[in-house]
Amino acid sequence: MKVTYNWLKDFVEIKIPPRDLANKLTMSGLEVISLEEKGGDFIFEIEITSNRPDWLSVVGIAREVAAITGAKLKKQKSLSLTKNRKAKDIALAIEDKSDCPLYTARIIRNVKVAPSASWLKSRLELVGCRSVNNIVDITNYVLFELGEPLHAFDLDKLNKERIVVRRAHPGEKITTIDGIQRVLSKEQLVIADGIKTVAIAGVMGAKDSEVSINTKNVLLEAAVFNPLIVRRGRQALGLQSEASYRFERGVDIEAVERASLRAAELIKEYASGEEIAFKAVGLSKAKSRIINLDVADVTRILGLNIPVAKIKKNLSGLGFGVKSKSKNTLAVSTPSFRQDVSLKEDLIEEVSRIFGYERIPVSLPAIKSCVSIRGKRGLVSEVKNILTGLGLSEVATYSLTDRASLAGLELGFSNEPIEILNPLSQEQEVLRTTLIPGLTSVVAFNLNQKQEYIPIFEVANVYLRDTNHPKEELMLGLALSGAQPVLLNNGALKDEVSLLNLKGMLETLFSRLGIKDYEFNSTLGSEIVEIYAQRNKIGSMSRLSNSGCAKSNIKNKNVFLAELSLDKVLSIACTDKKFISPPRYPGITRDISFILKEDISVKDILKLFKQTGVPLLQSVRIADYYKGKQIPSGFKGLTLTCFYSSVERTLKEDEIQPLHTQFCERLTKEFGVKMR
Repeated sequence: MKVTYNWLKDFVEIKIPPRDLANKLTMSGLEVISLEEKGGDFIFEIEITSNRPDWLSVVGIAREVAAITGAKLKKQKSLSLTKNRKAKDIALAIEDKSDCPLYTARIIRNVKVAPSASWLKSRLELVGCRSVNNIVDITNYVLFELGEPLHAFDLDKLNKERIVVRRAHPGEKITTIDGIQRVLSKEQLVIADGIKTVAIAGVMGAKDSEVSINTKNVLLEAAVFNPLIVRRGRQALGLQSEASYRFERGVDIEAVERASLRAAELIKEYASGEEIAFKAVGLSKAKSRIINLDVADVTRILGLNIPVAKIKKNLSGLGFGVKSKSKNTLAVSTPSFRQDVSLKEDLIEEVSRIFGYERIPVSLPAIKSCVSIRGKRGLVSEVKNILTGLGLSEVATYSLTDRASLAGLELGFSNEPIEILNPLSQEQEVLRTTLIPGLTSVVAFNLNQKQEYIPIFEVANVYLRDTNHPKEELMLGLALSGAQPVLLNNGALKDEVSLLNLKGMLETLFSRLGIKDYEFNSTLGSEIVEIYAQRNKIGSMSRLSNSGCAKSNIKNKNVFLAELSLDKVLSIACTDKKFISPPRYPGITRDISFILKEDISVKDILKLFKQTGVPLLQSVRIADYYKGKQIPSGFKGLTLTCFYSSVERTLKEDEIQPLHTQFCERLTKEFGVKMR
């Protein structure tokens, strides 16, 4: 959209230089992408957002200039209605009011078509519009000035003095003003006379009805067309015009008659035209919205206090009607040219734009020292966030299943299923007692789709028999299968998942939920690992058996499953977070490598660390695990990394060595390990 500095001054008193004005417009949301001095004037090229069709006019931008600078809009000359309204001179009809809410026709006779006055021609050329003749130039001038596209027909070339707004007939042809014959379809809305099509509505007129040097009488069209219809029709024909650009975004219905009157006045002055008739069909008023604006909401959203008087002034300057409903509540009515405003947040945006975004103070958001999640729903949401953060995808499976799919797939939660009295099919005969069958079916489906890595989880209820009533229990099921891609310096590597991957994910989940006292117990020879928290069993995990894979149609793939009672997990979760400052002094690490019997659990080794009571020993982790030629049969090699630190000072070697020796002696005494 181009507009000139002097053209804006016709509507508002501007007391600042063009470059300062360009900066103010940009800061308020009307981005001035270029400013050019030409012909004693300054041309602003402004990027207009699609939701602001009111800015596609000089008067619309002048309104913004007035609000931004605090100036008042100049009072425009009043335009009088035609006294002699000879409706019989023209017949108007709209086939579908949703396609064309308003259509007006104004008849002007005895015009003298000639080149435009120099000022009119110059002003149009500055904004990039080619001069044609005085009648066409006046319609273009009003389009830029008021934002309402107009079209002038040669009245004597219309048949039966009749105008019909309708959809085009399939295959109907029209030769447009650019001299190209176009084939129309029902996608286009057209203007027709008593016999033929004379214009593509909102886009372009026909060659055989345009105003020429021989035109004596004019029918001036001003209307509102459905934006969607105009856009679809224009796109189908590959056309673009200044008129369609505005109709596609929506024009102000209350500006239609004023634009028609303004053009008629200019035609009378510069083409000696005599206006003799006017007729309108359709609605001429837009529905006004009343939005209640609480000043407290302005303060809350913007983070600063703007006086009520300032809020009123900003909104009034933009054309909104503002009344005080109470001391701190305003009743704001939207003008017809602001159909994009429907919420209080829209009004607050307008207030902040005019107040100045640059005047809103920059501040950091408040961070609470303690964060906790309350309620079961919040905890379930947190569990899902943790698991998706670990790379798992959530799935949802059916609660109804068949009895055969439950047999042999549960991980320690055996229970007689509850039957459905009137099942719709054999596949939906019972309520599930476990999530495992649903998870394995999802794994099988994805493997059939050639997915190489499948990490999934589900949070849902299972249905168990109780002494008196069936009960629901919220469960968490996880499934892993395939090879996880790992990026290395020398390229990508496929890392086959194992039960340890599943264990690591559960450990992360427990840690994030504040569960510290948990264990993974497995019996020698058993494939099921039972999971305990605070000495209560909460679930189990295992590799899906060969028979289970066969039942689920899974071939040549390992599937690792876990199922936990989420009700039990959430009952012991503690999501209160305590933030502590990072350590001020560096710590020291020491490794211990030793050999121990294969039947000694690493879990017991780590448990010793918690019970040993060695001062300054903060953590112990497994650094390496080895079985091979250097290790005797029935034994395994283990390397632990011990971390020592103090919150009071930097530790020295002569402090650490006795402590490290003490820990090694405890390992030797308790488990009979041999140091390497």
